[in-house]
Amino acid sequence: MIKGQRYVREVAQPRQRTIPLAIVVTVLFFLLLLRLWYLQIIKVDDYRAMSENNRLRFLPVAASRGALMDRNGTVMVNNRPSFSLSIIPQEVKDVEGMLDTLASLLKLDRAELQERWEKSKGRARYYPVVIAININRDQVEIVEENKLRLPGIEVSVKPVREYAFQNSAAHLLGYIGEVSDKELDLPAYGDYNPGDYIGKNGIEKAWEHELHGSDGGRQLEVDSRGRVLRVLSESSPTVGNSLVLTVDSRLQRTAEQAFGAQAGAAVVMNVTNGEVLAFVSSPTFDPSLFAGRIPADVWKGYLEDKRHPLENKALSGQYPPGSTFKMLTALAGLEAGVVNENTSVYCDGAYEMGGSKFRCWSRSGHGSVNLRKSLKESCDVYYYQLGEKLGVDRIAAMAERFMLGKELGIGLQNEKRGLIPTSAWKLKRFGKKWFPGETLPVAIGQGYVLMTPIQLASMVATVANEGTIYRPHLVKKVVDPDGKTIKEFSPEVLGTTGISPASFKKVKQGLFAVVNDPGGTGANARLWDVKVAGKTGTSQVVKLGEDRKKAVAYQYKDHGLFVAFAPFDKPEIAVAVVVEHGGGGGAVAAPIAGKILRSYFDLQKPPAPKPKPAEESQDDAQAEAPAGKQDHQVQQGAASD
Repeated sequence: MIKGQRYVREVAQPRQRTIPLAIVVTVLFFLLLLRLWYLQIIKVDDYRAMSENNRLRFLPVAASRGALMDRNGTVMVNNRPSFSLSIIPQEVKDVEGMLDTLASLLKLDRAELQERWEKSKGRARYYPVVIAININRDQVEIVEENKLRLPGIEVSVKPVREYAFQNSAAHLLGYIGEVSDKELDLPAYGDYNPGDYIGKNGIEKAWEHELHGSDGGRQLEVDSRGRVLRVLSESSPTVGNSLVLTVDSRLQRTAEQAFGAQAGAAVVMNVTNGEVLAFVSSPTFDPSLFAGRIPADVWKGYLEDKRHPLENKALSGQYPPGSTFKMLTALAGLEAGVVNENTSVYCDGAYEMGGSKFRCWSRSGHGSVNLRKSLKESCDVYYYQLGEKLGVDRIAAMAERFMLGKELGIGLQNEKRGLIPTSAWKLKRFGKKWFPGETLPVAIGQGYVLMTPIQLASMVATVANEGTIYRPHLVKKVVDPDGKTIKEFSPEVLGTTGISPASFKKVKQGLFAVVNDPGGTGANARLWDVKVAGKTGTSQVVKLGEDRKKAVAYQYKDHGLFVAFAPFDKPEIAVAVVVEHGGGGGAVAAPIAGKILRSYFDLQKPPAPKPKPAEESQDDAQAEAPAGKQDHQVQQGAASD
């Protein structure tokens, strides 16, 4: 290098450096293309076969719903396994042909299979579509025997409801059914899948998310013959929580049996906390039928039955309360100072007002009537005159103190609010002013007045405890699958009436006379060992006049009502009974209430000790002796109002 000159290193030309790199990249791309050609062209048949043979399959595992138990821990609703038939869409090339085969092979309704298949379209093709439920063991065996002819057909086991007492308390417990497309669109059912079962009515619906649990499942890889190659993922189902209800299943069945073939409702309530001990709507239905397709003849029978077995009468039935309402009119009169216990009127069988004659149920009249006698013999004339003095708005104000005319919030769907008319209500509803003559029917629980059986029970319970209104409730606690209590419910006070104890005592004395005094209209509810107080009612469905005594069609006959509480000195329970189109309350409803009360107090007694073996002969002799007082379940008494 020449001194003073800067050294310059010789470098390779760019073209010389990129050529090797380009050769390497080209070779790599060539190898990739060669591999793709090998896989896509040379091995295509092999991989197509592998793809056909190995498929994904998801096997859902339905969670068992929690049980429903009565207040004593007796299981009323539990689960039993049921077989379902499913199609896995990706494995059945000719679905229509497969449905034909299944219908023929298993003697299933082809239209029902088609309907279920259509409803489940649009889901992942590896997800099984339930096309038949509750198939029997013979049908399961046929499927297994013909497995090779039925690719993509699976039998799975799902839990379905089992009712320990068959149709008992069906309106209360409710039933389950398959979730509908409309329900699946609701946020509340966002985690549900087609084919899942949900509560559709009653407790099952109201407490769905406690009872349902969480479904599990397994995602599998299977071969073309359905054999499992490997488990890709797995999750276990979680059993739903169980509910301990307030009802006593023994009392419930007694109350239902007391109705026989008659239609109506009964509610039994603890007057100290609002717990519902029995909740009857008669006639009842078979809730297990609603988990599948109801036979056409059974469904037709339900719809054509004039007694409306599908209606929850205890909660949704609205009836004129009839003379049971007189206890409120009496309280309104006492609190307003319009009457006292000694105020008397004369009943000659009718009362005239404004040129109209309002008749008493007793055409011959009751003579001189004071407060006690007015309740005991249910004199209409006494309450016509009291109602005229009070006016409809003061009667309505008293009813509103008992929170009537609104829902009590028992927690089941379709609770009705009844109706307590006022002058303002009529002006708004019909655009007409209230006429004084319209107050007289209201004073005896007729006219526009409507109440539900649960409201009747709440009314008499509030009278029994002298002013505290409890929210009627049906669930005592929620327990997890291990039996541990996770929620417990305390009584909830909705309000107090603010009525003086003195007024309550005067009315309660009259209610005691209804059942226990000679000539009382509620004697058919009397017990030999427990003091019962109550009130009869007979409410007109339509005005029949003198034709009422003649044979009339079922739907035009009067409703019979009876409300009661016991024991009189220290009330524990309240009972409300409505017999639809049954006639006089004292004749048809009071005996049912008497049987319910008899059952309740018998159940409170400690069980009799078991006889010792050496004393068996003596006990047997005693058992054969006349029953004496043990037969005095309900003493028979006077006629109805």
